[in-house]
Amino acid sequence: MTFLQPFLLWGLPLILVPVIIHLINRLRHKPQPWAAMMFLLQATRASTSHAKLRQWLVLLFRTLAVLALILFIARPLAGGWLGWTLSPAPDVIVIVLDRSASMESRLAGQTVTKREQAVKLLAEAAREFQDKSHLVLLDSATRIPQQLANAKSLLEPTLTGPTDTAADLPTLLQLAHNWLVENRAGAAELWLASDLQRSNWLPDDERWKSVTAQLAKLPQRVRVRLLAFDDDREPNISATLAEVFRRARPDGAELSLALDLARNATNGTARFPLALTLNGVKSQAELDMDGAALRWRYKADLGAAKGLGWGALELPADANARDNAAYFVFGSDSAVRAAVVSDQPALIRNVQLAALAPATRQPAELLTPAAFLERAATDAALLLWHAPLPDAAGERRLRGFIEEGGVVIFLPAGQADTGKFMDLGWAEAPSAPADKPFKITRWEQQEGPLAKTDEGLSLPLGDLEITRRAAITGDATALAAFADGSPLLTRRALGRGQFLFLATVPHDDWSTLGDGSVLVPMLQRLLQTGARRLNQETMAACGELSALDRAKQWISTDGTIGKNVALQAGVYRSGERLLAVNRPAAEDERALLTADSARNLLAPLPLQLLQERAARTDALQGEIWRLFLFGMLVFLFFEAWLVLPPKRAAVTDPLTAPSARERELIDVT
Repeated sequence: MTFLQPFLLWGLPLILVPVIIHLINRLRHKPQPWAAMMFLLQATRASTSHAKLRQWLVLLFRTLAVLALILFIARPLAGGWLGWTLSPAPDVIVIVLDRSASMESRLAGQTVTKREQAVKLLAEAAREFQDKSHLVLLDSATRIPQQLANAKSLLEPTLTGPTDTAADLPTLLQLAHNWLVENRAGAAELWLASDLQRSNWLPDDERWKSVTAQLAKLPQRVRVRLLAFDDDREPNISATLAEVFRRARPDGAELSLALDLARNATNGTARFPLALTLNGVKSQAELDMDGAALRWRYKADLGAAKGLGWGALELPADANARDNAAYFVFGSDSAVRAAVVSDQPALIRNVQLAALAPATRQPAELLTPAAFLERAATDAALLLWHAPLPDAAGERRLRGFIEEGGVVIFLPAGQADTGKFMDLGWAEAPSAPADKPFKITRWEQQEGPLAKTDEGLSLPLGDLEITRRAAITGDATALAAFADGSPLLTRRALGRGQFLFLATVPHDDWSTLGDGSVLVPMLQRLLQTGARRLNQETMAACGELSALDRAKQWISTDGTIGKNVALQAGVYRSGERLLAVNRPAAEDERALLTADSARNLLAPLPLQLLQERAARTDALQGEIWRLFLFGMLVFLFFEAWLVLPPKRAAVTDPLTAPSARERELIDVT
């Protein structure tokens, strides 16, 4: 047995208080010898033994009541059958299992992963109920409720094995509710096993209020038991593909790669090998990582090779084997291009030239806002919006473009604009004094459009002179800022893409940004970032494939038999088509919910929180404080009953009492 508040156990000596009071009370009545009492004591010796027994029982129950109170306040946890079977068996147990990639992290100091430990503990706990309750498995990968024949079925890899998918807890709870309603289940329990990853729980999602309210309103009682693995102490490095594109050269072609590395340990320098597989040929590079994040860039010579190709980047084994690899597919030279939406062509000419297409060397296409909205679709990777912010219809169009992987950068139109895009907008656009232009003092140099070059050189943002700027309103990440803290460039992610706000315009009336030393690399990098939108046929996130793609016959290029394209990352081939499948980007977000936050999300439902930070026990542990509270009340009841004074027999006066003859006459009448 363990305790959530173990420091309160220092109060255990308080159980001696009733004993001390009892002893003190006895000292108050010192016996005094008295000859006249000798015969009376002998007469009542039998009743005295019963009185002593009563006193010992009273003392025992008082002591046990104090002990139960202390243990109740310390919130004890009990494992195995005691922790899970103190309450009656429900009609249905719905086991909601998080099978996301983050659940493949090893427990601290152990060789088992969080998912493996969760499955083991759930199977052991369910064994106690399999003859009394219906067992239903609902996992985050398939999202299909499956009835289990017995608890041992949980150990089957086809049902609970590892995946590279993400989880959506509000959706899983909604599916559990729907199953309970459709099957007219009786009393039910939901057993949730998760690592409390914030991106999987989505605590800001409005669906939480709706689904918990629906579960609470069911006619049958629904309780929740949460098995939380919220420990992330094992050293781990994750790899995420940031960029991949093929670029033509006079003597052939080259492949440009960018890999984002992140680790949960920030102290010291980590040195490790990185394996690169390119069309089945393997090579290796040694990397040094200082800090929590690193963007690694690499260029591979493709020579005169044409057609589709594929590859992978892999880290050595660490705490989580599912975040060590990134897969990619590449084809012909990336035909990415940009489009400029503006009704002031003279102010935006420099932007058109800076955003020219890498393959064709053609300037960006210029469109008016009305012409852009009239088009059914666009094949651009980057949109530059230099006009008043769009209305509701235009915002929906731009949001769809961004969510598909595109990039939009908004520039101030130079006129009053009260519109908003995703709560971001423009305020006033003041001009700087003639002799004191606005200067940029801080910008993000590790990643993003303003990062250092491949040679390690910084972009010359500090040399820019901004004579006019528009204030950016709303909440977004600042990638560059002026000396007074006002942002020059902000960014916010949306779906697979992102949108940015730039506080100035590359025109002589606004700034020297049009000189090109900053504008050209910034827009070319954003073009390559937006190329993801055009690579949807070759790149996909695990668990997010369309029904049409899932129906096709896919074969893994690494030769693994039985690999599932819907659940496992890798490179797959179907006919002439190649598809690279990676874990969702959300699985690389390390932020975790606190136990209290998870409890608040499930607040309308009775909840038992079971926290497993390591594989220290063989059975789940649950709070049993109610048992000690009930025990304390029972002990106090018996103590009160024992101290009640005995009923006294009626005392009769011999002078007024009826005689025997009178009692006989009374009985006769």
